[in-house]
Amino acid sequence: MTTTLLVRQNQLATTRLVSAPDTPLVDGQVRVRVDAFALTANNVTYAALGDLLNYWGFFPSGEEGWGIVPVWGFGTVVESAHPDIAVGERLYGYWPMASSAVLSPERANAAGFSDGAAHRAGLHAVYNHYLRSSADPFYRNDNEDLQALLRPLFVTSWLIDDFLADQQFFGARRLLLSSASSKTAWGTAFQLAQRGGLEVVGLTSPDNVAFCESLGCYDRVLAYDALEQLGGAQASVYIDFAGSVALRKRIHAHFTGLAYSCSVGASHVQDLGGAGQLPGPRPVMFFAPAQVKKRHGEWGAQGLNDRLVGAWNQLRTAVQSPPAPWLVVQRHLGPEATQALFQDVLAGHGDPRTGHIASLQAERGEGDNGA
Repeated sequence: MTTTLLVRQNQLATTRLVSAPDTPLVDGQVRVRVDAFALTANNVTYAALGDLLNYWGFFPSGEEGWGIVPVWGFGTVVESAHPDIAVGERLYGYWPMASSAVLSPERANAAGFSDGAAHRAGLHAVYNHYLRSSADPFYRNDNEDLQALLRPLFVTSWLIDDFLADQQFFGARRLLLSSASSKTAWGTAFQLAQRGGLEVVGLTSPDNVAFCESLGCYDRVLAYDALEQLGGAQASVYIDFAGSVALRKRIHAHFTGLAYSCSVGASHVQDLGGAGQLPGPRPVMFFAPAQVKKRHGEWGAQGLNDRLVGAWNQLRTAVQSPPAPWLVVQRHLGPEATQALFQDVLAGHGDPRTGHIASLQAERGEGDNGA
């Protein structure tokens, strides 16, 4: 029996749990128990942009108007009809928000495989690849939670920094990051701070100013209502993790020296939409897989991976550093707990220092749903 959390595509706060018997595997398929996954503002972005960027296409619900939000985390192969995939293998990758998933592995090698399911053929390969933990240079079994929470966000953060550096920051030395308390934003700020010579400014809600300042990766943190304290004429780049129309309008109106406007996330789902005609540069959606493809072509898979692993280890060390770690993990076990967590994350509730790990598995013996 598989339990899945369905989300109303045009009304994300409307969700329901459905359970259905597992269907028999056909030759070449594997069934994976989805053990644990991160639930962050990144997943809200997947849902909010589900139609625009086809995130609903990875795990079709089979029900008109209802979607399954993709999540990153770990699973274990519990049934295999594939000669190269063994029962018991630990995998990292992109899962449905469900208790299990059926994959159709192809191009399997020592590192992993791709899901060759027909409905995923036209979707980007970055999201279709599954890694064997036994051969994964990122993997450590003592911090799976941190990997689930930060790894996909970190990769996006690293690629944003790499893209902007590749473009010589469009001639600007000031970077403005909205939703500065979000993990993708402070991951980007951490990478930018390593370069030196840049002013990294975090924009956030008043309640999160102290948290963002405590991270040490922003040169300056301002509440949204104080952003006009910054001079507007200096050449600047806006990296928009919030997706707020009202904030984007204010940024473009005040910062007359804006050299580039980059749209990444959609954490402010209540204020999404087009901003109409804006002064300054037209906002450009950042699509991480495009930068992956570029660097893969220039550096090769190993060259890209080596750079990512090195940067990941730097970030992991900073995030876990005592006595004030950047993240405190909270677990949410079972379908109802996961459903409630999705509502909270969607609404923007909670402490930015908390990282949420969820599972729709009801029998893991841990006895703690973290709620």
